[in-house]
Parts: sequence; C-alpha cells; structure tokens
Amino acid sequence: MGSKDYVIRVVDDPQTVDASAWNELLEAQPAATPFMRHEYLVALHRSGSAMADTGWMPQWLLVERAGALVAAAALYLKAHSYGEYVFDWAWADAYRRHGLDYYPKLLGAVPFTPVPGSRLLARDDGGRDLLLAAMRGLVEQAKLSSAHLLFLDETDRAACERAGWMLRHGVQFHWTNREREPYAGFVDFAAGLQRHKRKKIAQERRRVAEAGVTLRALHGETIDEAMWDFFFRCYTLTYRAHQSTPYLTREFFREVARTMADHWLMFVAQRGGRPIAASLIALDPARRVAYGRYWGATEHVPCLHFEACYYAPLAWCIDNRYLRFEGGAQGEHKMARGLLPVRTSSGHWIADARFASAVDDFLAREGAGVDAYLDELNERSPLRRG
Repeated sequence: MGSKDYVIRVVDDPQTVDASAWNELLEAQPAATPFMRHEYLVALHRSGSAMADTGWMPQWLLVERAGALVAAAALYLKAHSYGEYVFDWAWADAYRRHGLDYYPKLLGAVPFTPVPGSRLLARDDGGRDLLLAAMRGLVEQAKLSSAHLLFLDETDRAACERAGWMLRHGVQFHWTNREREPYAGFVDFAAGLQRHKRKKIAQERRRVAEAGVTLRALHGETIDEAMWDFFFRCYTLTYRAHQSTPYLTREFFREVARTMADHWLMFVAQRGGRPIAASLIALDPARRVAYGRYWGATEHVPCLHFEACYYAPLAWCIDNRYLRFEGGAQGEHKMARGLLPVRTSSGHWIADARFASAVDDFLAREGAGVDAYLDELNERSPLRRG
C-alpha cells in the first residue's frame, strides 16, 4: 500500500460507517465471524450496551483509498477492563501504584465476546501492518498507556508479531466435527469418548429427562418476541446469581433478532408445558460454525446447564453438519463433554518502555504456564485412545 494513496480516519459513531463496505471487507478475511459484522457491532452501540457511557468509546479506524474502504479495525477507548475476558487488572494496578494512568487504553475487540476471529480487516499483510502502525500512532498522539487486540486469528497474530507487539495466550475449549466422515449423530460422537465420559454424559442427560424436562430448538424468525423476553429474563438471572450486572440490554437482543435473525439458535427447556430455562447459540451458517453464548434458568434442575449449553447444541451441530462448536471463555469442565483445548492469542503494545519490559517478562512466564497447561490437558483428552 503506497504511502500517499490512502486516507486514515477515526470515527466515534459506528453508525456512520457504510455497512455494506464494512461487511464486504469482513467477508474477505480468513477468520470472519458474525460478531464482527456491522449489524452486531452497531447493535452493541445503539442499544446502550457498548458506548462511551459504559466505558466503550468507539474509535473505529478506517483506511480509505479513492473513497473506498480498504482496511479497518473496530477500536474503543476503554475506561476499564470489564467485558474483555483477557485480564489486565494487575497491569492497571501496577500503573496506579506508580502514580500513572493505565486508562483510557486503546482496545481492538468485540465487546463482551471472547470469540477468536479477524480483528485487522485488510486485503493483505501490508494493510494489517498499516492498521497496527496507525494504532500505535493513536496511542502516542493521545498519550495513552497501551493498545490491545484480543482473540486474534492466526493472520492477525502474525501481524502483531511482525510489528513487535507482545503476545499473550490463553485456553478455550472447542468441539470439531470429523473431517473425512462427519459424525452420524450424537451417539456416534459419544462412542468416540472414553467409556467413563460416555457413561457420565448418559447419566446427566437421563437426569434431565427424568426430571420431566424437554428441550426444543428455535431458529431465526421462529424465536418470537415473547421467547426473547423469556430468554432475557434467564440471562439477567444468571448475572444476578453471580452478583453482577448484565452487559447487554434487552434492546441489543431485539436489534440483532431483527437484523441477524438467521444467526441465532435458542434452546428452550420446558417442564409441565412452561419454559424454565434457555440457552442462546450464535450461528455462522456460511462457515458452519456455532458459538455457545448465554444461558439462564428460572429454576434449578440438576445437569440442565450441561444439556442446554453442550449436549443439545452439539447434537444440533452434528445433525446439521456443522464443522465446529466453540464453547466460550474458560471452563475446563467442557472437556468432559467432548470439547478439546485450543490456544487463544492476543496482542499488546505498551507505550512506557519500563512497563513494557516488565509485562514482557510476565508474559514469558505466563506463556510457559499456558504451554504446560495445554500439555496437561492434552494428556487428559476425553477421546478414546487407539
């Protein structure tokens, strides 16, 4: 990309960005997800979920050539570290103890969504390198503490490495369908697990059935307003149980139900003819990938969480020939349900050289721990050996 043939802009209102141009650029990426679509990101902003008043001030970075969008990144000035799932509270505390401000910081991420995918939307590596350089320029110009890109795909990870950014790794748990011969059904999938894992899954599913609970799957426009209302009640109850406040508003779910209907799958648990729990799964029909997102219940039923969040979605994925199911942030218990560990990556650039050195040392030690943890998890694979 030539040095004088483009214009870089920063916009603080995502609604002013051309939706078709953004989505077209996204679809050209190696790891596009529905969460980076213009509709999803704008719904977060417009619904009051991720906006300046909640500590997420949009600073979308746009690179244009002859008026056309050629590179972009959804960036935010963050006044805190909530809703990120890559925890840097200790870094912020270290700044505070030295009389320095860690916030605001510059963040490239999908708010409240720990799903790996493309963050640097560009046509080539040159465009990604330019976006990273522009991010660093924004940090220096505004005298911010740092810049961060969370849950990167492999292409963006490589770009961060080229640019000298520090890399941080974590672990998630994903299910992957067989490539050559996809699973014929849930029983076929379970047959590939170790005997005690199969037995545990069968026991948990049986407990739900014996409690008189049945689940039904609703997709797209078959999820009516009343069911969205019920789901949102369940969603808020989950946060209340953890003495926390929900990140997402009812208006957010109303907006994405309208603009992205085909991307939502809801499992509703019923007993005695009335709903008692719901889980929400995001879908990428084009790439055959599903993402576990939210869950809640109005009453407790043992093992219902596992059924609504793992077993029923996995069975649906198998029946619909989906390639992957991502279980979300953390959760080693997911391994017992057939989800396997995968490494996640994020990129970080710290402006202060002293703190950068300290963080780099910390990440080296933390990374060695993540490597050892992955080795340990792989040794405990739930899959049958041989």
